[in-house]
Amino acid sequence: MPANTFGELFRVSTFGESHGSAVGAVIDGIPAGITLDFEAIQKQMDRRRPGQSALSTSRTEHDIPTFLSGLFEGKTTGAPIAFTIPNKDSRSEDYDDLKEVYRPGHSDYTLDKKFGIRDHRGGGRSSARTMAPWVCAGAIAQQILASKGVSIQAYVSSVGSVKSELAPESLDLSLIESNEVRCPDTKAAEAMREAILEAKELGDSLGGIISCVAKGVPAGWGEPQFKKLPAELAHAMFSINAVKGFEMGEGFALSSMKGSEANDAFESSEGTIQTRTNRAGGVLGGISSGMPLFFRVGFKPVSTIRIQQDSVNRIGENITLQAKGRHDPCVVPRAVPIVEAMTALVLIDLMMMQQARL
Repeated sequence: MPANTFGELFRVSTFGESHGSAVGAVIDGIPAGITLDFEAIQKQMDRRRPGQSALSTSRTEHDIPTFLSGLFEGKTTGAPIAFTIPNKDSRSEDYDDLKEVYRPGHSDYTLDKKFGIRDHRGGGRSSARTMAPWVCAGAIAQQILASKGVSIQAYVSSVGSVKSELAPESLDLSLIESNEVRCPDTKAAEAMREAILEAKELGDSLGGIISCVAKGVPAGWGEPQFKKLPAELAHAMFSINAVKGFEMGEGFALSSMKGSEANDAFESSEGTIQTRTNRAGGVLGGISSGMPLFFRVGFKPVSTIRIQQDSVNRIGENITLQAKGRHDPCVVPRAVPIVEAMTALVLIDLMMMQQARL
């Protein structure tokens, strides 16, 4: 069965393609009586939308959702919320030359083999354009979580070979939106910006890492065995286009430590139990520990570049491809709100599971 739905109790089913008339989603399981802040939703949409700076694609979309159901006088009714986001600046003719071509690094070949048909216009259903509804749904989930004291902030911690050398706990996250890269280390952000612009000038692309911290998550969220909190987060993050890596807490670095170095020892202060360190990233046994959640997501470079590449066409002939169209030289700055949105969708689902248990 096609997997176009994310979540169990808070379910988001998405639809649409990059060059179709619209993308959108239906949210089911949302509680009634919640007053939504539509300006906050639009702010998140604006952070993801294309054409927002010199670091992103020149495709211009306003990404203003039109809500069709589930709301009355600004409040949720408990019925499914449906919304659409129009595609107004798709230039399908830019992709005419790709109809019979398999682009390196894309899903063109695998989609053709899976379905026997593919929408070559901007990647169709596999395009990052289809993630706009994720951000809208995630923004709604973030508002519900915020009412429970949970905050989620993601930021760019590296681009290409340029990385922030500051410790995560020393960063001022209020500076995330102070620059186009969305890196709170302003010195590193400028070097990242220059690296992206250089890659853009050369017709190439860069990858990077997004770090995310969620505060206020109480101990007890996450299910043993097959719905552990890190497993759900990894599933969500690997659903994002171009993601190739995920680590919770200190991740792979823990594999080179001794147990005496890696364990987060407990301590109690004025009746509050917590761990002295947070190498595990806020989880123990796959369940939230009450410490801040911290994880990193690794993105590969954008596959569509202007540099000539060797490839093949649908009948198996070797070809040389020089891609056209409008594409991000680095997706990482625009992916920050996507990471936040998917984190919110994971957390709200696990929160509702825990509430149902009590």
